[in-house]
Amino acid sequence: QVRLAESGGGLVQDGGSLRLSCTASVRIRIINSMGWYRRAPGQQRELVAKIIRGGSRSYADSVKGRFTISTDNAKNTVDLQMNSLKPEDTAVYYCNIAVPGFDYWGQGTQVTVSS
Repeated sequence: QVRLAESGGGLVQDGGSLRLSCTASVRIRIINSMGWYRRAPGQQRELVAKIIRGGSRSYADSVKGRFTISTDNAKNTVDLQMNSLKPEDTAVYYCNIAVPGFDYWGQGTQVTVSS
């Protein structure tokens, strides 16, 4: 059974930085994409950033230029470097690994940005 373990969330001031990390419990052979999503209070879950097979990256417009996603396919890890954080980035962040026919999700890690 695949489990995703997330780390790196916490409380940071406006303008600060955090790095989120996600590691799969087992090696996954075929991956369609790896990424991060978030859900702010009272809002739907939204895509923050992802890397699809082949290496193409996509980012939400709200985080472009501030967040950087990176992966280590050999280790099945996906990290999210978040710089210049804003209060509106406050949310629970979820790691996602998509394989053919299924999505794996982490339990989420809280990121809180104080003004």
